[in-house]
Amino acid sequence: MTQTVTATDPPITKSQLLALYRKMLVIRRTEEQLAKSHQQGLIHGACHTYVGEEAIATGVCANLRDDDAVFSTHRGHGHALAKGVTPRELIAELFGRVTGCSRGRGGSMHLFKPEIGMMGTSGIVGPCVLQATGAGYSFKLLKTDRVGVAFFGDGAVNNGAFHEGLNLASIFKLPVLFVCENNQYATEIAFAYSAGNPNVGERGATYGMPGLTIDGNDVVGVYRTAGEAIARARSGGGPTLIECRTYRTRAHSEGMRDVGYRSQEEVDSWKAKDPIARHRAYLIESGTAAAAELDAIEAEVQALVVEAEEFARNSPWPDGATACDHVYYEPAAA
Repeated sequence: MTQTVTATDPPITKSQLLALYRKMLVIRRTEEQLAKSHQQGLIHGACHTYVGEEAIATGVCANLRDDDAVFSTHRGHGHALAKGVTPRELIAELFGRVTGCSRGRGGSMHLFKPEIGMMGTSGIVGPCVLQATGAGYSFKLLKTDRVGVAFFGDGAVNNGAFHEGLNLASIFKLPVLFVCENNQYATEIAFAYSAGNPNVGERGATYGMPGLTIDGNDVVGVYRTAGEAIARARSGGGPTLIECRTYRTRAHSEGMRDVGYRSQEEVDSWKAKDPIARHRAYLIESGTAAAAELDAIEAEVQALVVEAEEFARNSPWPDGATACDHVYYEPAAA
């Protein structure tokens, strides 16, 4: 498949296109390293990787500023990296080290870095929709042009929080972008089985907001579509629902079985639509970049992730004496 680019689309510079490629690679290589680290016993607890879905977080977050607020899911490593958390901070957090973005206290499903607008991942299905709506309400009251973004999976759209969040955002025309990452399965339950209307994008009309269904493996298409929705939100045009059709090519969580609910043929068919390979082909075929230039980016990213894993592994554990720190808000000393 080719990238979605038409003559009427605003131009994207070479540096922007390469930045999208690099960010997807950072997410992919970091996730692959985390999968290995989990197998080695360096990560305790669940580890839900984002492999195969990189184009969504990359394309959306490339349009955001540090003061925009992102609320994420249990599968949130990609969102954190796309929003600006470094591989060092992410890997160290999953290793439980004090140098992690949550100082070793959160792990995979509690990634938090508010200074860049990464407002947290969550193991609970659905609350990110309400949290992003609340952020949008705050931004509107404060008369800013900031935007709240909720990333959630197909498993969340049959949740009451989805209805409540979208309804409220529509009533008050809040600056919120709702991004459904429809990877076809809620754990091992096919979305086609669990939804009377499997087209999530169509649900936007129910709430009086634009609702779109797009190819979630087309990073340029995601970037453009999210950019339009975010610009509309900043200018007071209200919320948008975007359904990104995609697929996770690894198990629901590392260490879990990945058989019995989907066929190998299905997995292989989606691997053939890999967003990174697809964007690389577009960059070369369009004459935007030579293979050697892209190879150099990949080598740089691989070295970055190797160094990040070493940094995390050699970082100290949190001091037990600080276990009660950061439980309550502590105002800065005058």
